[in-house]
This record gives sequence, C-alpha cells and structure tokens, in this order.
Amino acid sequence: MNARVDHEERRRQIAEALLRIADTQGLQAASMRAVATEAGVSLRLVQYYFTTKEGLLLDALERLGAQLQARMAAWITAAATPPTPRGLVTAVLSSILPTDPESRRITRTYAAYYTLVLSDPALVEKHGTPQPDLLEGFLAKQVRAAQQDGQIDPARDPEMTAAGLLAMVNGLGSSVLGGQRTGDAALAILTHHLDELFRGRPRGDAAPDLPTA
Repeated sequence: MNARVDHEERRRQIAEALLRIADTQGLQAASMRAVATEAGVSLRLVQYYFTTKEGLLLDALERLGAQLQARMAAWITAAATPPTPRGLVTAVLSSILPTDPESRRITRTYAAYYTLVLSDPALVEKHGTPQPDLLEGFLAKQVRAAQQDGQIDPARDPEMTAAGLLAMVNGLGSSVLGGQRTGDAALAILTHHLDELFRGRPRGDAAPDLPTA
C-alpha cells in the first residue's frame, strides 16, 4: 500500500510541475526535460512514470479537471440550501470565472491546453470536448428543472441555452484575463443575464459569496 501511495505522489508531483509550466509559460515550453527540472527530479524518472508526453499531458489535464470540479463543489455548497436550479446554475458558472488567484490559474492553464488541442485535430476529437459536453448537459438539466418550476420560459431550448451560458462565461473569463474587466464586473454581467433568463429569483438564490479556504 505504501509503495502505491508513493508512486501516486510522485506522479502528482510531476503532473503538477507540468501544470505550473502551462500556467506561466504555456504548454509549448513543457518538454519532458523542463517538467523534470520544474519537479526537481531526473528526466529518467519522468520517463519512468510517463512514457510519452501525451500521457503526461492527459494525466495533468485530468488533475486540472478535478481541481475545477472541487472548486465547483465548493461554490455549490456555498449556494442556497436546499439547492435550486437558479442557485446551481449561478454557482457553477460563477466558479468558472477567474475571480481569484486559484481560478485565474485554472483558467490560464485550460487556455494553454486549448491552444495545444486546437493545433492537433486528433486531440480535439479525443480530448477536446468531453468535459464541456458534461457541463453543458448539467446546465441544460437545470434549465429544464427551472422550466418545470415556471422560472424560465418553456419555449427556450435547454441545450441551446446551456451552450450559450457556457460560451458567455468562457468569453467573460477571457476578458478578465485580458484586463478588459475585473472579476467582480464579470460576475455582475453574469448575474444580469441570469436575471433575464430566470423569470423569478427564489428567495436565497442570490449569487454565492466566494468560498473561503
């Protein structure tokens, strides 16, 4: 058991070194040798745990996804109790926006992956869409639930609405990283559009505060 734990810790150490490089320099700088230097280990050790760079990239991407999911879970916990469709949509979309150092790091690192994926059609097909598709599906489910509760116009298409919301938040995130607006301004824009989407705002469904560590 201890050996397995040690191996997992070493893999995590190497993968997180790649994520740090992706955040600060972009994935074009993340050679196996650069990752080894960043992790403080030998190149041979990196190659022992990850025989190919693609394997390392995908392992690190999975860990990045888990970090984002943990952030979403924290925002959902901070939302209204019991959770409502409006509260869940607000929490999930707000958690994606780069409003603090951790979310800015996650957003920048995903941007580095997007740049890599867009340059390789095979990677787009295999790895570019699963997580966004899952997120859109979750949002569409909340839209349908809100329609059943009479909070959203029943004529709206849930899938199209969910895709539009996610695209808007991704665009707002880029505008924050680019210095066009602050994280608070992006949250205000998101709230404005959700107010327009939802006919009513059930009590306790205000945008959640940023979770504290």
